[in-house]
Amino acid sequence: MLRASAAMSSSRSTDSLTSSAGSAHRPLPLRAACETSGMSSPQSLSEVDRRLVAAWAADCAERVLILFEAEAPADGRPRDAIARTRAFARGELDTAGEIRRRFVAGRAAHAVSSPAAVAAARAAGQAAGVAHMGAHALGAAAYAAKAAGLGAPDQAAAVSEEISWQLEHMNAHVRAALQQLPLLGENSAGPLGSGLLALGILGSTIREIQSAIGKISPEDSGGMFVGFGGTRVGVVGLGGRSTRQGGTSCEP
Repeated sequence: MLRASAAMSSSRSTDSLTSSAGSAHRPLPLRAACETSGMSSPQSLSEVDRRLVAAWAADCAERVLILFEAEAPADGRPRDAIARTRAFARGELDTAGEIRRRFVAGRAAHAVSSPAAVAAARAAGQAAGVAHMGAHALGAAAYAAKAAGLGAPDQAAAVSEEISWQLEHMNAHVRAALQQLPLLGENSAGPLGSGLLALGILGSTIREIQSAIGKISPEDSGGMFVGFGGTRVGVVGLGGRSTRQGGTSCEP
């Protein structure tokens, strides 16, 4: 009788993670599973990985900072945001504090008028947002590429050159962290949904970067492997960190 009761309880638990319209073996869409389980977005990344990609995001944003400062030399918000992003990457600033400040640099975009300067400010704002969600690192790269293109006579060549630089200056740990992110448009719980970053040059830049770095595989020692139904199987993360086995892919 006890075994029968336990089996019924297990069945109800399994059914709660599957679609009511489908078979008992079909998992919920990733966002629904995250909401059901109360986990954070797969676009977040762990704090360790956010600090890793923050340094790269700051580098991307700083390359086009001159385009903003040429028009608003007295406005130090983007430069300060990039400096704070680097300090966050080094572990010198706490996550909660940087999350509260993450919109400051983006507001500087309203202080300039040229499209290149606006994009440069937004690149800094996206870099600052990495403390909140790791996916903003790709946003920083995308806005930086857009700014570079808008500030050059040959826009296509400038964008291509910027993306090449971004990929060349992405170390193995940053690449492994970014590989954990969902592809652009696959998940709406973050900046990689169907919003601004999915449009125009921003979207094409992110797609090119994600295509270049590829998706993570179970053989990669620097990341996670998500198995059937979103469960993780034992893969060692960056720096030898062990991932929680049997968890969900919603939790960074």
